[in-house]
Amino acid sequence: MALTRPDDAGTGGDAAADPGTPTAGADLEAIRNLLRTAPLVDGHNDLLWELRRRVYYDFDALDVAVRQPTLQTDLPRLRAGGVGAQFWSVYVPSDLPADVALTATIEQIDAYYALLARYPADLAPATTAADVERAVKEGRIASLVGIEGGHSINCSLGVLRMLHALGARAMTLTHNDSLPWADAAVDAPRCGGLGAFGVEVVREMNRLGMLVDLSHVAETTMRAALATTQAPLVFTHSNAKALCDHPRNVPDDVLAALGGNGGVCMVTFVPGFLRQEIGDVWLAGDTLEKELWARLPDAPAEVNARLEAWKCEHPVPKATLADVADHVEHVREVSGVEHVGIGGDFDGVYVLPEGLADGVSSYPALFAELRRRGWSDDHLRLLAGRNVMRVLADAQVVARREQATRPPSRARLSDYPDIP
Repeated sequence: MALTRPDDAGTGGDAAADPGTPTAGADLEAIRNLLRTAPLVDGHNDLLWELRRRVYYDFDALDVAVRQPTLQTDLPRLRAGGVGAQFWSVYVPSDLPADVALTATIEQIDAYYALLARYPADLAPATTAADVERAVKEGRIASLVGIEGGHSINCSLGVLRMLHALGARAMTLTHNDSLPWADAAVDAPRCGGLGAFGVEVVREMNRLGMLVDLSHVAETTMRAALATTQAPLVFTHSNAKALCDHPRNVPDDVLAALGGNGGVCMVTFVPGFLRQEIGDVWLAGDTLEKELWARLPDAPAEVNARLEAWKCEHPVPKATLADVADHVEHVREVSGVEHVGIGGDFDGVYVLPEGLADGVSSYPALFAELRRRGWSDDHLRLLAGRNVMRVLADAQVVARREQATRPPSRARLSDYPDIP
């Protein structure tokens, strides 16, 4: 889920009519054939939150079996995009009260199962690499659960284990708000990276076989998690900080360490994480919004009017498909080709790069661009999904080893009285 999102989030656009789409015809058909041999595994999609926000999971009111022009995701476009597996984000706002956030998280997982039950011919539940392979052979899209933010466990390892039992196989350690045990990228630090309880969270995720997701966390948290984990780490939707100095992006030293860790950075399509000038406008707008609400908490009309005036004076530049390809190539250069993937963040961002405006059907255009830049088919297959499949399998190997050597952790936040 991106930092900024207005209420009228939508996409618009048709890939065939999008002036940013760089190619069509034979090139795209060749890419579609390639993705049939290595189906794309996307790390992050916020459709579940959009279904909650718009129609409270009423699939009759918003049936994703048909094209939905106000969404970036539907089943026809997932098929057209060559998506073989999707991590569905279980996102709830990180500023909710803890008990409310936990309830909303469970409701989001319930919606995931409702989605699978509604479209069984298209979507299959998955928790392992073997499940993904089986679903693809059946002609269905493997569907995995990724919890977006450690606030959803309410500082409880018991809750973490229950979310795993409900199917969760990845969790970002934070969302946009720092926790008592982990610092977020866009909030003030609370524990200097990863606190003692946060170390227990990472170790327990390793024992369970849940992927530790470092998108949204502070750089100090990234480095602490790398020093703690026994399993490969992932960034499900983050870009290269060297190309766009946004706090949500990954610095080169962490990308280099990710290669040694065996993990994957899944490049995202969020414009503010792609180009510096876009990120600068976004961050300035976010800062202004926070300041206005702090000064005028009882004057929403005035806050909104001032924000709209500011936006008119500060137009946001456009990002392009080429910008995404630049980040993919940078991650490959620093981490290695076995450590890069794709995490589009569709339906979690309100503006898409030119060339990717048709949402989840647009992936082949990116792969065609990379092929034009000299990427081999073998390397494109790694990017598409084989790297993430390896990480899923490796996480299970670590989990079996950890479960054989130690019991579930009984650590509690209260065991660490120095936590702020």
